[in-house]
Amino acid sequence: MSLTYENEDLTMNKTDLVTEISKHSGLTKTDAEKSLNAFIKSIENALAAKEEIRLVGFGTFSTSNRKAGEGRNPRTGEVIKIAASTLPKFKAGKNLKDLVNGKK
Repeated sequence: MSLTYENEDLTMNKTDLVTEISKHSGLTKTDAEKSLNAFIKSIENALAAKEEIRLVGFGTFSTSNRKAGEGRNPRTGEVIKIAASTLPKFKAGKNLKDLVNGKK
């Protein structure tokens, strides 16, 4: 599979991804972009509701809670309080790991 990137640093941006979706699905670029936007929004909404999204073989999107703590300002050395937060998380599935590692 040959990929086409707008930039030359092998970083796929949203426009590149829309082009790939269009190429592999037969959708127009407009419909591919609508589909991608709907996919992203669905994941955002699920994660905001602390739900988990499992795409078998691809991976799992979830959230993780980070406790409050203390840190230091690297410039001044002053102790600062770091608030508790919820972070988005992605864990790759077996098929994706195998593909990335050249096993498929």
